[in-house]
Formats: sequence, structure tokens, C-alpha cells
Amino acid sequence: MWISDHWKDYELLDCGGGERLERWGKYLLVRPDPQAIWRPEGTHPGWQRCDGRYQRSPSGGGQWSKKDLPERWSVDYGPLIFNIKPMNFKHTGLFPEQAANWDFAMERIRSARRPIRVLNLFAYTGGATAACAAAGASVCHVDAARGMVAWARENARSSGLESAPIRWIVDDCGKFVEREIRRGRQYDAVIMDPPSYGRGPSGEVWKLEENLPAFVELVAGVLSDNPLFFLINSYTTGLSASVLTYLLETIVSRRFGGHTESQELGLHVSATGLALPAGATGRWMASP
Repeated sequence: MWISDHWKDYELLDCGGGERLERWGKYLLVRPDPQAIWRPEGTHPGWQRCDGRYQRSPSGGGQWSKKDLPERWSVDYGPLIFNIKPMNFKHTGLFPEQAANWDFAMERIRSARRPIRVLNLFAYTGGATAACAAAGASVCHVDAARGMVAWARENARSSGLESAPIRWIVDDCGKFVEREIRRGRQYDAVIMDPPSYGRGPSGEVWKLEENLPAFVELVAGVLSDNPLFFLINSYTTGLSASVLTYLLETIVSRRFGGHTESQELGLHVSATGLALPAGATGRWMASP
């Protein structure tokens, strides 16, 4: 398991009973987590005195119960600064477990010692975009949600990256990649965080288990002749880390060599010293 254990502004204090107790900067939040099926330690006072709790509704969805929680605040990860905003469906605008992937991408970019072009697909609020840009890469950030791209630009500005070479694209990721292939544009690294389920611009249904292989095939078509890495995230419990290895080995390694490593991502739980699983990641890397 790859554990994101370099945080100072984020801490998973405890988890269990289908919830997690977290510290985001100076604020304590309780949010649902279906993976936390065990009984929580329950001794931390934040369970009762949290600043915000997301409560699910029996009829679907849910809402935040907030006390003195502001509409937004920021957390730091090294030189990166992210704006946190509790939003619908329990999210805060940041997935802290992804810090392990930010560290990986930054190390690969810096050690390449050449200009690197990164394509970040389903890029959300731009954690990976900011990390890659801070490491010196030029980044193309693509997400279909205009509000998420605007949020990502806020994060880049907060991190001092407003002048970094980042292209901000609001578009369907598949359609964009098809156009990039026709244009002959290439990238040295790809990061993708595709949703488990969604709908395309014409109402077509996206199901990760059914559509991911063809999409990885498509995206491999924009890789340069000397690619550096290809990273896939999956929050779908039906897709194990081994499935991501198989995909990347049969699609990317067969063409470019190199090798793939895949693991669960995890967050250290302060109350127990154990790790909460938080999805899987597959990383293809070029040979040294």
C-alpha cells in the first residue's frame, strides 16, 4: 500500500462505523466512508465536537451540519496550497490520499532532467496539476466541469503557479484526446482519474469497468516517443490494483517497454496506527 504520510495540515484521526474523523488544518470534519466497516476507537473528542459533519439522508444524498465551519479555508502540502470547500456529496475538493501520487509524479519529473509535458485527465480541482507544474512540467488540465477547472485555477494561484505553463481545458476528456491525436500533439506523461460512472456530452453512459480499456488505448495514442509515466486512479472497488497492472502492461508496456507497479492508496489512522484503504493506483514507468 502507498500511504500518504507526509501531511501536516491533514490527519485521519479515527475511522469506523462507516465514517471517518479528519483534521483539515484546524477544522475537524466527520464524513461517510463505506470502507470503514469496523468499530471506531471512538475516544477522540472530535467525534462529538467536530466543526462539520456530513449526514446522509435515508431518501438519498445528504447535507452538511456545520457549526463554526467557514465556507472555505486552505491547507498546505509542502509548497502547494489547496482551497477547501465542503460541498455536496461529502467532498471537500481534495483527496488527501493522492499526495502519494503527487510525490511520485514530482520525483519522476524532476529526475527526468528534460522538459516534460503532462496530460491530466478528469483533473478535478488540480492537485496533480499543481504538483506537476511545481516540479517544472508543462501541464494540460482537462475536466468537463467548468466549476472544477475554476477551482483548480484558484489552487494554482494559491500555490504561486499562476504563471506556470498550464493549459486549462473545459471539455469531455475523450473528445479532447481524439482532437489532440488529430492535431498531432503528444505528451510525455498522463494522469487520469476517471469516474466510476458518468454521462458524456451526448448522453452516452460511462461505466469504468466497461469503458476503461478502450479509453486507455485511446489515450496511449497521445504519448510521445519517449514517455515518462502513465498513472491511472480507480475508486471503484470492483477494479483491483492488479487489474490496473494488467491494463497498463498490455497496452503501454507492450509498446514502450518499462514496467508497471500498482497498489492500494491509504491514509494513516492516528487512533490505531493502521491504514484506511482509499482506492487503487496503477503506475507505468519508463525504464531508466
